[in-house]
This record gives sequence, C-alpha cells and structure tokens, in this order.
Amino acid sequence: MRSARTRRLLFCLFSLLWLVLSGLSASRDIPYEWTDVERIAVVGDLHGDYRNFVKILKGTGLVDRDLHWAAGDVHLVQTGDVMDRGPEARRIFDLLRRLEEEAEAAGGKVHVLLGNHEEMNLTGVVFSTMAEAVTLDQFISFLPDDYRKQQEDALAEKILKLRSRGRSFRPKDVIDDFWKSLRKTRAAQSKYVIHLNDEYGDWLRRLNVAIKINDVVFVHGGISEKYSRWGLREINDRYRLEIADYWHAYRRSQPPRIVQPSIIYRGDSPLWYRELATVPEEDLEDELNATLSNLGAKTMIIAHTPKLVKTATEMQRFGGRVWIVDTGISEAYGGPAAALIIENGYFNVWGLENEDRTDSDTSRSSLFRPGIGHFRPVPGAR
Repeated sequence: MRSARTRRLLFCLFSLLWLVLSGLSASRDIPYEWTDVERIAVVGDLHGDYRNFVKILKGTGLVDRDLHWAAGDVHLVQTGDVMDRGPEARRIFDLLRRLEEEAEAAGGKVHVLLGNHEEMNLTGVVFSTMAEAVTLDQFISFLPDDYRKQQEDALAEKILKLRSRGRSFRPKDVIDDFWKSLRKTRAAQSKYVIHLNDEYGDWLRRLNVAIKINDVVFVHGGISEKYSRWGLREINDRYRLEIADYWHAYRRSQPPRIVQPSIIYRGDSPLWYRELATVPEEDLEDELNATLSNLGAKTMIIAHTPKLVKTATEMQRFGGRVWIVDTGISEAYGGPAAALIIENGYFNVWGLENEDRTDSDTSRSSLFRPGIGHFRPVPGAR
C-alpha cells in the first residue's frame, strides 16, 4: 500500500516538474516589455462586437478600408475580454491574428492580452459560472464543423416535423430553444471547449497577462501591490503554467496537477482585480504608489470594470495614473466605441466627441499628461 502511494506521489511530482519546466521553456522567448514606442492605441473589452471594433480601427487610422494594417510602427493593445456577451468573438480573433502579422511586418505591434472571459472559456468554467454570457452565436461558431452540421440537420428535421403536424410556431423561437438546450449539455460544452482550444488555444495561452510599454503598464483587471512584487515576467510565466495545467486537466477529465493555483481564478489576480476602478482613491493611494514603483511604471491602463463615459476625464483615476479603457464598447453594454491614444507620453481619447474624425484630425486635439493634471496640446502630434 505504501509503495503504491509512493509511486503515485512520485508520478505527481515528476508530472508537475515536467509541467513547470516545459512551461518555462515555452514562455522564455515571449517578450512583455517594450521601450521607445512613440504611439500606442489601446482598446478595451470588445465582448464580441466586431462592428464597433472595426469602427475604432478605421477611425483611429490603424487599418485601411480593407482592414489591413496601415499604422506603421504604432503599437495596438487590446486588453482582453474579446469573448462573451456578443456574437462575433471568433471573427475578432481572426482579425487580431492577421493584424499581428501585418503590424509586425510594418514595424508595429499588436498586443492582445488575456481577459477573465478568455480564461473561463479556455477551461470550460464559463458554463458553470455564467453560461448565459456565451451567446448562441458564439457558442455555435466555436463548435466543430461536423458536430455543428449534425445539430443543424437535427434542428431542420425538428422544424419539418412541426410543420407536418400543422403546428403554429415561430421558427426563431424553435431555433433559439434548440441551441439553448444544447448549450446546457455536457457533451456540447465539451465539444465547444475542446474545439476552441484546438483552434485558438495555442495562440491564446501564449498571450501575456500584463505588459509594459515605455513607462505604462497594461493589464485586463489591474495589478495589486501583492502581484506587483512578482514582476511582470513572473506574472506572465506563472499564468501560462497554470492555464496550461487547467487545460490539460480538462482534456484528461482529471483534477489539475497544481492543487493550489497562485494566480488563475483568484479574485485579486491581474485578470479579476477591480479595486483600482472601484475603491475610493484616498484608500488606495499608498498601494498604487507602491505598485507602480515595484513595476517601474508611471501609469497603469486597466479594463474589466465597465464605465460608460462621456469625457476623457471620466476614464481617469488617481490624477491620470490609472486609466479605465472598458468603456462598454460592446452593444451588450451600449457604451461608446472609444480608444485611448498615447503619443510621446501624452494621452488622448478617440471616440467620445470625435467619432466622425479620422486619425489625421487628432492634431487638433488636446492631450493629457499624467501628473500635470490638465490637458494641453502636443507640438507636432499627428
């Protein structure tokens, strides 16, 4: 008995060691910090709203009319939560992946960060916590083609039977009820999660949780003082290790090998932390000072907590040292399709009072410099 327990323990230890070493090896070449970047565009939670994302990309001059990268060496940061609440997450992912390659070729960058909704979908937890957030369109789009076709055939047969019996019904109601019922089944949920991981998992699990460009940190939820002591490399490496462990556990239908995760699904982790957006500033001032100091940063850009703003000032906290870019872009929230523009250290917002302006018009804007406390024009800003 003792020998069997010892073998199981050794197997678990060797498995965990393999997971750690393979995770560290895989993430060693993934950068998380850039310097000397003149212009950055930041887009918050999209929640499946492809149309508004395209509106932002075109309005800020990041892409041309055919949706190809047109911004040269500009860096675009999308802060996560592409998934859920809206219908077209998959279409947004496909666009972002293509723009990553085009921006790289032009000397720019597209940085897609992980959000808590990507975390929940990659590990299937979304179905036990907020299944309704997975819209029917999103659910169907991530099902395997052959499985989806089988279900569509079954649905068509059901509608034919109803018609043959002379039943009065609204086709849309029958269709929606069919997919809602399927979304509740473990078999369909498993097909969804496995196909999502097969198609996008390798890409998503390599994404960063937090990055720094110049002296600005970008993250989905926020970084507390506790995690700031880790540093960005450890935050990203540890997260990749744990999300990979949870995915392997899901695929094996076994518990994760990491019994007590230190970052994934923790309420104070960088994907879930809300205090920088919600706690009174005077109560968090000292912690923010320590956090930024630990990260070697002057400003932190966060999302995750929707704030339907009308002015750039409403996006700021702590004198502009924290900016909230989740403006409720998705139609599910009804907020403005806005983007934060950082140019040579000055901050401006596209999309609040200038939806019809093009990127070339931003030279007439006033820009905000964190720490100065007021807006002023930037000489030569384009």
